[in-house]
Amino acid sequence: MLEIDGSIGEGGGSVVRITTAMCALLRKPVRIFNIRVKRQKPGLQPQHLKAVEVLAKMTAAEVSGAEIGSTEIVFSPTKICGGTYRADIGTAGSTTLILQTLMPPAAFADGKIAVEIIGGTDNPMAPPIDFWKNVTLRVIERMGYRAKIECLRRGHYPAGGGIVRAEITPVEMLEPIELMEPGKVERILGVAHCVKLHPNVAQRMAHAAARRLLKAGYSNIDIKKETYPPESDPHLAPGAGITRWAETENMCVLGASALGRPGKPAERVGEEAAVNLIKQLESGAGVDEHLADQLIPYMTIAGGRSEIRCSKLTLHTVTNIILMEKIAGVKFEIEGELNQPARIAVRGIGFRRGA
Repeated sequence: MLEIDGSIGEGGGSVVRITTAMCALLRKPVRIFNIRVKRQKPGLQPQHLKAVEVLAKMTAAEVSGAEIGSTEIVFSPTKICGGTYRADIGTAGSTTLILQTLMPPAAFADGKIAVEIIGGTDNPMAPPIDFWKNVTLRVIERMGYRAKIECLRRGHYPAGGGIVRAEITPVEMLEPIELMEPGKVERILGVAHCVKLHPNVAQRMAHAAARRLLKAGYSNIDIKKETYPPESDPHLAPGAGITRWAETENMCVLGASALGRPGKPAERVGEEAAVNLIKQLESGAGVDEHLADQLIPYMTIAGGRSEIRCSKLTLHTVTNIILMEKIAGVKFEIEGELNQPARIAVRGIGFRRGA
């Protein structure tokens, strides 16, 4: 049985998510210990537990130790089953991090998978749903991934209650990807949203972001405003945020986002998001720092050699590389230092459905 120390690298919940996702795909039983032992609340929390529970159903897995606060689990998958699944986190825990767990094995199920996830959609410590739909999904679609993701209701802290639905169509194999030089920025798109707040909050965020981008020399900017009349706003808690992404001539998609909070002016949220995106673009990299760690599992399972240049090598990315090398037996090439731009390459295992 494979043994994974949950405290390696960044030592957070992503070790559990990525490990169980890849072991589910490769049908490898695994014991994960020291789960989040360095965190203020050690062990599995609701969003980690729910990811494991739904993945276990999807892969007909036997699981032991899966409970709140547990620092050790044993996960033994058997097959990847198509069907309809539901995950209610019960808190504002991230829906996109549930997707991070389910999506790699779901692409190789024995039938189409539909999943509904209830929880947080816009969290400060996770990719917001707009980033996941418009950056992460867009890029892995270039590798042949097939999915449709919808946000039916936003979920902000503390109430959560957001609803995300995904439909994933199986593929035979993923193709390698090369994202090195972005080339010229062709357009910048985005979504500024506010719920249970005055609609001008979204307008102010969008305008501040556009002004900052224009000042930096970028044009062809389109930031949509998502607002709701007070009498028909279905959300459970107020919140606001903005996500922008740039599309380039070399088919790169780089993104950045910012969230509002009480006392933080809408203009500051928009400005922060724009500055973050400009930083990614000025790095000259084909992948932003947040997408890089998300791509590592897909690069691992694809056929052929994948190569990316990321704007910043984060500890999350390094942790995922360590896990992929241990679980899948691949060897990554890394040129660059932590917290600096880096080149990352790997020859994937060419995993095929039914293997």
